[in-house]
Amino acid sequence: MVAGRDAATFGEAKNSWLTGTAAWTFVDVSQYILGIQPTLAGLKIDPCIPHEMDGFTLRRVWRGATYEIVVENPDHLEKGVKAMTVDGKPVSGNILSPVPAGSTVEVKIVMG
Repeated sequence: MVAGRDAATFGEAKNSWLTGTAAWTFVDVSQYILGIQPTLAGLKIDPCIPHEMDGFTLRRVWRGATYEIVVENPDHLEKGVKAMTVDGKPVSGNILSPVPAGSTVEVKIVMG
């Protein structure tokens, strides 16, 4: 919706966040930029961030479990997962297996 000529704020777009845009923006950022994607097999971690970013941390609750995720980007890349640890143990690939509801899991990703 764009305010018309008679409005106090002519030309202002007012309701874009009421149309579902906010929900889709959350999906875009969380799943395709930060790369935290829920799948049937588990929680996939596949970040695609600007190379200037050193990394990021986030908390994701999924299937009742809490995932404390730290992503490091020491080589300043935009995509790729070189290593993943779960609770300090190396894991191959980049998909986290589901854990029981109520659990807290510490995940470290090194991009590469």
